[in-house]
Amino acid sequence: MYEQYFGLSERPFAITPNPRFVFLSQRHQDALAHLLYGVGTGGSGGFVQLTGEVGTGKTTLCRLVLEQVPENTRVALILNPMLSPPELLRAICVELEIDVDSAGDSMQALLDALNRYLLARHAAGERVVLIIDEAQNMSRQGLEQIRLLTNLETATDKLLQILLLGQPELRELLARPELRQLAQRITARYHLDPLNAEETEAYVRHRLAVAGAARCPFGRDALKALYRVSGGVPRLINIIADRALLAGYAGEQEKIHRRLVHSAAAEVSGEEEAESHGGWLRGAVASLAVVLVLAGGGWLGWTLTGTDQSAAETSPRPAWQNMISDATSESAWLEMAAAWPGQSRLAVAAACEGPETVVDGVACVSLRGNWAYIRQIGLPVILRLTNESGGGWRHVMMVGLIGEQIVLRHQGQEIQVPARQLDRRWLGDFLVVWPDDGQILRPGQSGATVVRMKELAAASDRIPWEGPLDDRYDSEFTGWVQAFQRGHGLSDDGMIGPVTRLFLKAPQRDGPALIIEQSSVN
Repeated sequence: MYEQYFGLSERPFAITPNPRFVFLSQRHQDALAHLLYGVGTGGSGGFVQLTGEVGTGKTTLCRLVLEQVPENTRVALILNPMLSPPELLRAICVELEIDVDSAGDSMQALLDALNRYLLARHAAGERVVLIIDEAQNMSRQGLEQIRLLTNLETATDKLLQILLLGQPELRELLARPELRQLAQRITARYHLDPLNAEETEAYVRHRLAVAGAARCPFGRDALKALYRVSGGVPRLINIIADRALLAGYAGEQEKIHRRLVHSAAAEVSGEEEAESHGGWLRGAVASLAVVLVLAGGGWLGWTLTGTDQSAAETSPRPAWQNMISDATSESAWLEMAAAWPGQSRLAVAAACEGPETVVDGVACVSLRGNWAYIRQIGLPVILRLTNESGGGWRHVMMVGLIGEQIVLRHQGQEIQVPARQLDRRWLGDFLVVWPDDGQILRPGQSGATVVRMKELAAASDRIPWEGPLDDRYDSEFTGWVQAFQRGHGLSDDGMIGPVTRLFLKAPQRDGPALIIEQSSVN
């Protein structure tokens, strides 16, 4: 209803999940890293726990995890865990497509069927992951049954990895003495806090940009008010911001101000403040609804088919859209190979398309984040963009961030694209490519390479290594490596391989640097 008034192509604050609007704050990135740690080999058969208040984005993160599970991983997702132990076992089997029609409600028969399935998947080199959402609603008996599932194992490996997602009550539930055995098996915990004031502003601007806004209709005071009334909870931000935009449209306000946000929040919550500050808001919105109904939708139809559409049809297509339409994965591999002297397109393609991280001296890793995350890595990357038609993907090389512009390179030509426009086609996925010999440096080793890694560790931005710069890979340095890996969402195996070297900025020392000027893109 208000989209055209504010120059939007769609509603930016709908509460229905849309992957195009996903905004990953640093805490969301950390939470996602913990979940992916659980899906990967890092969980080692224990529990991984993610908690957070209602509306902070747990379910969105769960969806992102499901998009990124490796091909050799089977996932069972339980959305309603308020089940008895037999019902819970049956639901897990159904999710994994195990035939349990003949098992009835026999716990033993269900367990036997599940165990046979897990052993078969283990023999085939596959992992099985169980994700339970809203886990705070589980009964003590249900949680105890889940704990017993971790006893399904071979002589060397656990057969089932379990992720528990829930509200803060889950932490209180697992703190009970009768559930201490389960609590002791939790290998990773993360609590997802709401957004802070800066993240709230970035979240609002991000969603508006994805929806096509050329400017942010919320004033600075309105953004601060939106943070205060929502507490930084994304779902509340969406509801209140949507209502404020509707009210601004109804009142023909070009700018959403603080008072309008407070009125919208009062309307949403049903507080008495709505009488003193928001009564006019209800009246304006109600009047707008009457006008639209009496008009029979004719005015709305004219706005959708009138001059703006004609202008869109006659306006020239942006050059960057033509570039992306012409870009392919092969052309991106070629551009990346050219950026690193001595690398071939075939090696880059093999590393990025195959199951191995390093192929023929070229490493490639798939990551997900925002523009700030790419800036932190500091290397050119390959962006994975959606097709304009909606199906399939395009790959194009990104070589810089200049102010609010993203610099792309294709066929030797560079072009700058406003970040807010590229956000419509970018869901946060990108590839990093760099030369690497694939060597794994392990605890107990020594030599010049260890010295080199310690020098890089001492220059780390987060938790710099403060120990001696000698050639011993001792227990103290192993502990530092594990902490460093956890801080970057990596498997904390304490060994330094290609990806750990990437975050230690080993390839950045001699590689092509990402062009960064006026780093204001978030």
